[in-house]
Amino acid sequence: MRKPAKPRKTRAEKATENRQKLLRAAADIVGAYGYTDASVARIVERAGLAQGTFYLYFESRQDLFDQLLPEVGREALTYIREQVGDAADFVTIERRGLQAFFAYAVKNPSYFRIFTEAESASPRAYQKYTSDRTGRFLDSITAAWRRGEVKGYSERELGVLTQVMLASRTYLYQHYAKGPDGPVPVADWVIAAYMKFLARGIGMRDEELEPKR
Repeated sequence: MRKPAKPRKTRAEKATENRQKLLRAAADIVGAYGYTDASVARIVERAGLAQGTFYLYFESRQDLFDQLLPEVGREALTYIREQVGDAADFVTIERRGLQAFFAYAVKNPSYFRIFTEAESASPRAYQKYTSDRTGRFLDSITAAWRRGEVKGYSERELGVLTQVMLASRTYLYQHYAKGPDGPVPVADWVIAAYMKFLARGIGMRDEELEPKR
């Protein structure tokens, strides 16, 4: 019996698919070669599309670069939110979020190069992404401070804690996750050491660090 023919994609569906192919290809190419050597030719070859197709979706190579970090950032945030789930207390949120962050970096090895090189290759996208990311962290730690989970700090000092937490992710990645052939999983003891440092820094006792389910 003949299988029913698959419905043809609409023009809008095809356009969305092609744009996503180009963004995914750009992520792979930037991850492998950096922004400087991420040519349109390399990107369309990776995407399996004709070079002229590129300009139907992006005005220029720079236009693509300006959209790349926000796209990858949204994917990372969605993944992390799913892994954090319904955690209510700050320490559990931070532990799950940190684990998810490193897991995402392993699944998407181009992420860190896209992020770090964007500061010079796409400064506006980098500034917006880092501003949004900082704002989300600050909102989370401020909510925890108001619940009494963060002790010993004034409200304006919470911005300093936010920057420490964000910087820790980058430095822990560089030292413990960046292998010669790409990102590797971060050991549990590294996460545990960070959480011990964080918990003590916000006035918790070690026994309060037991993971909550």
